[in-house]
Amino acid sequence: MNGFLLDIAYDRWVLDALMVIPLTGALLVMLRPAAEAKRLALWVALAEFVVSAGLWWAFDPATAAMQFEVRHEWIPMWNVTYHVGVDGISLFMVLLTTFTMPLAVLGSWSYIKEREAPFYALLLVLTTGMLGVFLALDLFAFYVFWEIMLIPMYFIIGVWGGSRRLYAAIKFFVFTFFGSLLMLVSILVMYYVIGRASGVYSFGYQHMLQNLQSLDPWRFWLFGAFFLAFAIKVPMFPFHTWLPDAHVEAPTAGSVILAGILLKMGTYGFLRFALPFFPTVALHPTVVTVVVLLAVIGIIYGALVALVQPDFKKLVAYSSVSHLGFVMLGIWALTLQSVQGAIIIMISHGISTGALFFLAGMMYERRHTLEIAAFGGIARAIPGFAAVLTLVALSSIGLPGTNGFVGEFLVLIGSFSEFPIATAIATTGVIFAAAYMLVALQRILFGKLDDPANEAMPDLSVREVCVLSPLMICIVWIGLYPAPILRRVEMSAQALITQVRAQVPGQTQAQRPAPDSEKGDDE
Repeated sequence: MNGFLLDIAYDRWVLDALMVIPLTGALLVMLRPAAEAKRLALWVALAEFVVSAGLWWAFDPATAAMQFEVRHEWIPMWNVTYHVGVDGISLFMVLLTTFTMPLAVLGSWSYIKEREAPFYALLLVLTTGMLGVFLALDLFAFYVFWEIMLIPMYFIIGVWGGSRRLYAAIKFFVFTFFGSLLMLVSILVMYYVIGRASGVYSFGYQHMLQNLQSLDPWRFWLFGAFFLAFAIKVPMFPFHTWLPDAHVEAPTAGSVILAGILLKMGTYGFLRFALPFFPTVALHPTVVTVVVLLAVIGIIYGALVALVQPDFKKLVAYSSVSHLGFVMLGIWALTLQSVQGAIIIMISHGISTGALFFLAGMMYERRHTLEIAAFGGIARAIPGFAAVLTLVALSSIGLPGTNGFVGEFLVLIGSFSEFPIATAIATTGVIFAAAYMLVALQRILFGKLDDPANEAMPDLSVREVCVLSPLMICIVWIGLYPAPILRRVEMSAQALITQVRAQVPGQTQAQRPAPDSEKGDDE
């Protein structure tokens, strides 16, 4: 397989293709009749996934260097380049994106009945924006893609969302745009300060990493701006208030993309930019204390608020605040296990929470409500749906054998050596997760089936099975055999840890590489 990919120069065209295919598809979708728009969008999204799937085999897990790099001049006057590449951290964010988008298109098949062509075109434009964020190695390009992503999502929520869609869309846009403007100011300051000190004005990622000493007087403020932009996107407590509204009001595809991909941009930003650019600030004892405290509060708070939610979609939204708290804890522990665990949680959360939002959408299509109290005993009427919801709910809780367990276990093990008290408190979040999810599961699926509307609910259709089956396969696969993912992440995670800790006095490499017994040939 590797030889075939090399023969066709896969590494030279794959990233360009991933960026161009969705944009071209969006244009074609807009030119086609509405009845054909969703079919064409599905084929485009599937083609995108097929092209990206080759990255799994072509990626070399033995190196931490960027792979498949592509560089084109963009704005020569400012030395701005279109520079993209993939390492072990961004690889899975790209694959998660291309894996989720065909499912999002198929999951909207019966939900979107008006203005279909613009909706699916916006989904494809959104794909390019999200991939650009994960691939960009030029900070100007990164910011452009970060902002491009906002526009399609704003319209997806504001046009096709629920009754309070405009409020939710504006709130989402204002929160995210405010943080990103501060990040833009920081990027420009870095560009001018480093350019003046080095004599080379460039937005290049590596160029800035090699000249960080020039930023000494500005480090705290620059880190603060990046931190705010990424914390809002995660979202960390107390910057999370836009999330429940956006999730609840967004159409099913919008909720799936928000939870599955967009939230990961914040945690990815911390791994790719905030920690490597400002290690002395990020690992300052006061900053570490604040971040870890906010992460633990988010874990507990998100779980407790989810426990009392009457609306299933809002319950899932608050559960995201809790899950992403574990990611932040793992990132700031900065051990190999905790960083690998954080990345696994990012992947697993995208799969499991995406599946929960698909299931919520299917519930809404059948009953036109998401009030948990409106359901009860439906496992008797729709056993297939009940079986899938049970599996996905258990994976969200973190049951051993599912994807949710692997990431949380690694984060807790890797973080305990650095923050024993905070990690012990965070562990209670697993208990609260079981409480809110199992209570919701019991109220929705079991009990008396005494509502005729629930008794008449149809079970999963063929289309819905096609949407949910890939997600269930991934839930079980990652839960039982995460080694191929950990192997591809390991070198990049270790390089990040070494790079960040090396620049902070008194810091040492906190974790050994994975033992040889964990390494095998999965090709």
